[in-house]
Amino acid sequence: MKLLSGSENGKPPWLSAVAEGDEGGFFLPGDAPWVVHRDFATLVGGVRALLLQALHPGALGGVAQHSRYEEDPLGRLSGTIRWLTVTTFGSMTAIKDEASRVNRMHDRVSGEYEKNSGEKTLYKAADKDLLLWVHIAFMDSFLRTHQNYSTNPIPGGADAYVAQWSRSVGPLGLDGVPMSERELVEVLDHYRPQLRVDEKARSIIMWIRNAPLPKAAKPIYRLLFHSALATLPKDFRVMIGIRSYPLWLLRPVTTFLLVLGRKAIGKDSPIEDAAIARLKRVCLIA
Repeated sequence: MKLLSGSENGKPPWLSAVAEGDEGGFFLPGDAPWVVHRDFATLVGGVRALLLQALHPGALGGVAQHSRYEEDPLGRLSGTIRWLTVTTFGSMTAIKDEASRVNRMHDRVSGEYEKNSGEKTLYKAADKDLLLWVHIAFMDSFLRTHQNYSTNPIPGGADAYVAQWSRSVGPLGLDGVPMSERELVEVLDHYRPQLRVDEKARSIIMWIRNAPLPKAAKPIYRLLFHSALATLPKDFRVMIGIRSYPLWLLRPVTTFLLVLGRKAIGKDSPIEDAAIARLKRVCLIA
């Protein structure tokens, strides 16, 4: 769990943010985002989201120029997980505080990138076009990996997940987001002409593929990487240029591994338990 939390003792430093407060948040335990984000399939989804984000030169510019992914990969990972976790399980106050933290970070990220047309354009991480790309990259990735590698059905299906998770980006200043699976696919198609894999993208994709993890974690991570890659649309996989294994082969192996991992760790989840205790305290659930 240290890999996910960035903490030496494996205890997420944002646990208190989820536990504290006397109010509800965006979601309850029966809501689609809660069910999807508590699942171990998000381990694959996170890798897929990073690969997908790397295809957009604007999002890539923010990572390459401003991220500490090379010096502190676990720190960057834990920061992303913090936002996802607090927004899914935290109170409204915690969500607003977390959004403020992310917005402050975005305010410091700006630069220039070259479009596929050759035109150079200025960007800011807070630009709605880039925020929307990052949003759909995460949303599509968690949805597709859950559909392929989880044994838990999504309450209300894919449409419910897309519509409900759309609330997450409101505090970041983003609106006009997809509200159904069909709209998600349409927005993804809209971005296709903007995507590419150049030398910068290839460098970051290779870093994602060979992330500097502890030796014992590398075989499992290699499986997660290929499982993430296999769920990308074929044209994206061709663009990335890494041979992937077929889904029919990866799906049972990865699903079994994730189920085994959940059993090994146990059913209890400190984050989820803290969120449920808070919801019970404020009488939003029995």
